[in-house]
Amino acid sequence: MITKTSKNDLRKKRHYRVRTKVFGTAERPRLNVYRSLKNIYAQIIDDEAGVTLVAASTLDKELKEKLAYGGNKEAAKAVGELIAKKAQEKGIKKVVFDRGGYIYHGRVLELANAAREAGLEF
Repeated sequence: MITKTSKNDLRKKRHYRVRTKVFGTAERPRLNVYRSLKNIYAQIIDDEAGVTLVAASTLDKELKEKLAYGGNKEAAKAVGELIAKKAQEKGIKKVVFDRGGYIYHGRVLELANAAREAGLEF
């Protein structure tokens, strides 16, 4: 019997392959992106210490009130701006972008562009 591998399992394989090269340090932490059908999440992670420094998502109170739906490009743009604002408050200016095994397209691209425009360098 032939079984089809799920798209999420294939994404996890891609993410593991990318993660062998992308590593967040204290000087340049990793900006990780996760997207579901209804929401999008972003974290800035220091992999040396194993600590999440900053996190933002469409489920945050300040964004949830403004957004009608969390699974579109406008929501991703808002999350990108919010994560950059929170990172700058913590003194983080440079990050390494980790797309999480997703194609650099659509919501992931919008989040990255918004974070860049708001002041993060990657």
